[in-house]
Amino acid sequence: MNCEQAGDNMLDWLNNQLQADERAAFEIHLNQCPDCQAELQATRKLWEAMGNVNVPNPSHNLPIQFYTMLETFKADARKKEHKPTVWETLRKGIEVIFAPRNVVRLAYSLCVLFVGLVGGYWLNDRRTPDYKEQIEVLSAQVQDMNQKVVLSLLQNSSANERLRAVSYTKEIGDVDEKVVDALFSTLNNDSNVNVRLVTLEALVQLADHPKVREGLVHSILKQDTPLVQAALADVMVKLEEKRSIKPLQRLLEQDNVDIIVKTKIKETIKALS
Repeated sequence: MNCEQAGDNMLDWLNNQLQADERAAFEIHLNQCPDCQAELQATRKLWEAMGNVNVPNPSHNLPIQFYTMLETFKADARKKEHKPTVWETLRKGIEVIFAPRNVVRLAYSLCVLFVGLVGGYWLNDRRTPDYKEQIEVLSAQVQDMNQKVVLSLLQNSSANERLRAVSYTKEIGDVDEKVVDALFSTLNNDSNVNVRLVTLEALVQLADHPKVREGLVHSILKQDTPLVQAALADVMVKLEEKRSIKPLQRLLEQDNVDIIVKTKIKETIKALS
């Protein structure tokens, strides 16, 4: 037996796991090899030190954690193995198409397409040279349709749909008073703060409308959310609306107004004075 073979059999010799002939050959080599004797001594010390190491007791949660991981692995495996059938794929496609959000979009697109087709047929049938007037009529019809869509979506129970309705106002060139009134109703009464903030932003874009500036000033005392109150204060500075000083002062006197908002209001009044 050489040194390499003796090194391979050293742990088995320490554990009394060698057969008789292998054990005899190992001991003969060991008696003749100082290097293997030194290695055996070092290995024995290491083995004894490892035997004295405390083995930590497993946590009581170990079985629960194991079975949780196992169930997660099984669930992932089942998902990978499951291949949707043709009917499942078709059903999911139908659900996507007829989701409330997509239904509104589809209805809106079909209405625009219908108006375009009817308008094209009408223009072709009349064959009058005053195309500019006819285009203006069609534009007015599309404009009216856009505003009706906005008014309808603002009444939706979904906050996402109301947000989408507010974003549609950017596509309307000249909003009428009904849309302006609906936007102010949303700004002053909507339960979702994000919807109110987006509505405020949309109304600022319509600041040239005669009712918008006045309506924004009146909205100051109708707000009870710090974010909207602070945003309105910024809007008053942006619009340089001095008529807002009095309602801002009245808001400043209220005890339930956030201290940070009060600081913002003081800065706004100072900037407008």
